[in-house]
Amino acid sequence: MKVSTMLLTGAALAALIVPVSAVPAAASSSASSTAVSLDQANQRIGELDQRVDALEAELQSAEQRQAADRANMVAPPTVTGWWDNTSISGRMYFDFSNIDLDVNHVRTGTTNGTAFDVKRFYIGIDHKFDDTWSANVTTDFTYDSTTGVNQVFIKKAYLQAKVNDALVFKLGSADMPWIPFMEDVYGFRYVENTLTDRLKDGNSADWGAHVSGKLYDGMLNYALSVVNGAGYKKANIFRTNGPDVEGRVNLNLGNFIVGVGGYDGKFGQQFGTALHHSYTRLDAVAAYVAPTFRIGGEFFDGNNVSSVTSATQTDHESGAGGFASWNFLPQWSIFGRYDWATKRLHTPAIGPSMPNDYYNVGLEWNPIKIVDISLVYKHENERGNYADSNIAAGAATTTLTNYNEVGVFTQLRW
Repeated sequence: MKVSTMLLTGAALAALIVPVSAVPAAASSSASSTAVSLDQANQRIGELDQRVDALEAELQSAEQRQAADRANMVAPPTVTGWWDNTSISGRMYFDFSNIDLDVNHVRTGTTNGTAFDVKRFYIGIDHKFDDTWSANVTTDFTYDSTTGVNQVFIKKAYLQAKVNDALVFKLGSADMPWIPFMEDVYGFRYVENTLTDRLKDGNSADWGAHVSGKLYDGMLNYALSVVNGAGYKKANIFRTNGPDVEGRVNLNLGNFIVGVGGYDGKFGQQFGTALHHSYTRLDAVAAYVAPTFRIGGEFFDGNNVSSVTSATQTDHESGAGGFASWNFLPQWSIFGRYDWATKRLHTPAIGPSMPNDYYNVGLEWNPIKIVDISLVYKHENERGNYADSNIAAGAATTTLTNYNEVGVFTQLRW
């Protein structure tokens, strides 16, 4: 029974009780008086029943009107704007480590010691105009050894036209075909650069025109870039003798990945510089990548990475690297990697071999989805006078450099 009906019925009973209880005790002995009182009570009850029915009908009508009003109410308009199709992402690589570096068995240089380092900090802004057109801007925070201070660069800034999955165009600074692809296959970029990136034999992003696509449900993938060749840190008025070209084709068969790539160009030499050679590089990879286990190897062979402007010198560099990781518990993984590379100068005689050996081992913990924390040991030794991401160029081709680093390396991403 509804509350309103209960209240009305209670009022009716109260009205009935009052007149009945008010009958004098002396008159109750009279049968005729009692009959009259009962008749009056029944009449009052009938009147009250009619009033209750009328009130219930009125209440039901009011409830129906309220329901109709609620149904006809217009919802307030949803506020929309550019932010509905805009997303912001971020990624930071940082570590707390100790480095022990010696040159010709002498521990020297500002690289040595203990420090907290922020190697990379990317902020990415993606905006989708419609199903075809979109844009991206990604900043790169890093330490610039030339100026000696932290710098913020534009790593990516491009306009994208996605015709379909098989044909995507990008104009501006965007990912190059090989190094970002290998970072995904390797899986531990926050610990160390991939092979060609570590040896400074390629750029991860560059200014130019890029096309990529996926065919046969993602089984066959390709990417091609026609770029300045100088990397993403140089744009605008920087004119090169390019353009340089880099491409990649890879086949994904379940968890198996095989791919080949190549590079050809002047590697960002500024226009007006006397050029005598082209830098060429051949790349290859084979890997097995599963959710809990991955293993793979990368190979490259390059010519004239440091001799594009030399009239008397050529060079040849090649290298190979293997990597593996195992997620042995839901939040824990072990991983390791070994790289080997060598370089020779021809001036015109063939110079001595300048080998580079590198390895790392580590234990990774993933406390939450967006954080990776690893305890890592790295070792590298080389003989030569060319630089990589950890070791500066030596004074001569006979310079011996040993590099050791141990620390906690972390990746934060959202």
